[in-house]
Amino acid sequence: MRRFLMLALLLHGAAWAAEPPARVIVIGTYHFSNPGQDKANVDAVDVTVPRRQAELQAVTDAFAAFQPTFVGVEWPADAAREQYARHLAGTLPPSSNEVVQLGFRLAKQVGLTQVHGLDVPGDFPFEPLGAWAQANGRAGDLDALMAQAQGITARITALQATHSIGGVLRDMNTPQALDEAARFYAEFLRYGSGEQQPGVELNAAWAKRNFAICARLLQALKPGDRAVVFYGQGHVPQLAACLRSAPGVELEEAEAFLPTS
Repeated sequence: MRRFLMLALLLHGAAWAAEPPARVIVIGTYHFSNPGQDKANVDAVDVTVPRRQAELQAVTDAFAAFQPTFVGVEWPADAAREQYARHLAGTLPPSSNEVVQLGFRLAKQVGLTQVHGLDVPGDFPFEPLGAWAQANGRAGDLDALMAQAQGITARITALQATHSIGGVLRDMNTPQALDEAARFYAEFLRYGSGEQQPGVELNAAWAKRNFAICARLLQALKPGDRAVVFYGQGHVPQLAACLRSAPGVELEEAEAFLPTS
């Protein structure tokens, strides 16, 4: 059975190698519409005002130069399909959501008839981790860790006053910023002992969601596609790792396409 599986994987990899690779850019974003659904949230400026619209257009123009054939966003597939159709028809109400302002704008500009919604629901079992920390004298450590997360989002909030939206996104997509996002989740692995491993459970749930997102992306990509994917910054390290290990995919760095200020 193992030999059959290895042979199947080798043949699959060989088949991909015979085709032109799909090139993918994953851009880590923040939520423009202030939904407040994360443990730490950016206080986003109003992106619908003329100045910010011009900044968003500059970001769109930069990624349009990549000539994308595929745009992916952090919405479920049905919602992205239905709402993008309304966007093209001019019947979608005004929205500050980053899916509309970045994903839909880019897809429409380059003439795509579809936007791929890649998101899936997932658990984030933080409460058991907090309970374990409280019971084991680590509540102060956990509070400090969450304060670090608040500090990251506060920095992004402050950057909006001195940078364009493209500049903020560039800062969020540097290797240092993405490593910081990855370390935040890895730090939860220190919470647990013996058979009680709430940090493992939290990371496993987070990884499961990201693997499911990556799977939907890989299943939708075709050889030779040029894909631009907009997703919450916290997802990017795991999505990038998944894509780097996938046959037939070349990952492009988002930072190279984003304005410097």
